[in-house]
Amino acid sequence: MVSPELLTSARCIVGNMCEAKMAAPCWRLAARPLWQKISGLGKISAPVKSAVRSVCSGPQARGAQKPGPGSAASPWALHGAVCLQRLPVISQDRSPVEEQFMELMHQMELEKSLLSDHELRLLEDAERMSRKQEADYDSDEEEEYRGQEIVMAQDLEDAWEQKLKQFQPAARTKAPDTTDVSSSERCLGNSLVLLVKQDVGSQKLWLLPQLPWEAGETLRQTAERALASLPGADLNATFLGNAPCGFYKYRFPRNVQPERGTVGAKVFFFKAVLSAGGHAPLQKDSFAWVRKDELPDYLQPEYLKQVKRFIMTL
Repeated sequence: MVSPELLTSARCIVGNMCEAKMAAPCWRLAARPLWQKISGLGKISAPVKSAVRSVCSGPQARGAQKPGPGSAASPWALHGAVCLQRLPVISQDRSPVEEQFMELMHQMELEKSLLSDHELRLLEDAERMSRKQEADYDSDEEEEYRGQEIVMAQDLEDAWEQKLKQFQPAARTKAPDTTDVSSSERCLGNSLVLLVKQDVGSQKLWLLPQLPWEAGETLRQTAERALASLPGADLNATFLGNAPCGFYKYRFPRNVQPERGTVGAKVFFFKAVLSAGGHAPLQKDSFAWVRKDELPDYLQPEYLKQVKRFIMTL
C-alpha cells in the first residue's frame, strides 16, 4: 500500500513538470522579435518585411545618419554684420512742452511742500520784530540773546545772493560740427549708427559693416572681423551678446548666381556699442554716423525695414 507522503511527493513532481511545459512556449515567445510575435510564424512575410523596413528608414533614422563627404552645400552665403552705435554723450535740449511741464511740476511741488528750517526762521524773525513794535513789549524777553551777535535770516539770504552772483556755471557742451557725418562727435545728444559704403554687385550701397562667414569661426567672430577690417578705422567696441539681434536675406542677380555658386546671402546682425575714448578720423566718403531718423536717406527700403527693428532711439 502506497503511503500518503509518497503520493503527495509524486503529485508535486507531476505538477511542476506540467508548469514547465506550459511556461516554455511563453518564454520562447517573449524572446522572439516583434515581427515574429505579430506573424506567429518562424518566417516573416513580405508585407511585414516591407513595413519593418519603412519604419526603420523613417525621417528620424535618416536624420541620425551623418552626411557623407559628398553632401550638397548650402545655396545661401552667410554674412556677419555689426550694428555699431555711439550712445548719447549729453542730455538733449528740452522741448517747449517739456519746459512747460517742468514749470508746472515745480509750481505744484512749491505749493504742496512744507516750510524749510530757513523759512521757519524767517517767520520767527518777523514775529520778533513785530513784537518789539508793540506798546506792551518787555525787553526782558531778549534776555537769552544778551551778549550774543544776532544774525537774522535776511542777513543770511543777502550773503547767499552775493555768492550766487560770483558763481559762473560751466558752458554746455555742443557738437563742433553737425554737418560732417563722418565724425562721431556730431549730434552729441542723439544715438548714432555707423554705416559704410560697400560694393554690392555693380553698385555702391550704404550698409552696416559686414563680411562673408569663413569656416571655423562663429557669426559673432565674423561681425568682429568686419569691424576690425574697416580701412583706416581704429574703433573700440563692446559687443552685446553672442546671439544675433536681426536678420536679412536677399538674392543675387541671376547672371551672378552661377559665378558665385549661391542664390543669395543671409546676413546676421550683432549689436555693439562704441567704447569711450578717441579714435582715428574716418574717411568722409566711405563712413557715416547717422541718427535713426536719417537712415531712410542712406539705406534701401527693404534693408531699412529689417534694420529699424533692432535700433533703439536712446
